[in-house]
Amino acid sequence: MILDALLSPKKRHSETETLDEKLSRSLLKTISWRIIGTLDTIIISYLITGTLAMALSIGGVELGTKMLLYFFHERAWNKIKWGK
Repeated sequence: MILDALLSPKKRHSETETLDEKLSRSLLKTISWRIIGTLDTIIISYLITGTLAMALSIGGVELGTKMLLYFFHERAWNKIKWGK
């Protein structure tokens, strides 16, 4: 699959076709990635602290801050044409 993508000729996009992702797609990607990341943080925090309440607190703070950071990071990269 990856090899096919690398070897196949690149398709040209028409003038009307856009390479930008929609805002809703970026939001959904942000939320789904943060769910995975936050579960990882909670598990690691629990293994280190041994306290579920502390692990959930750490995961809760991390959830909000990293969701915002990822969203703006994703939108900034969407504006970069390199590699599209």
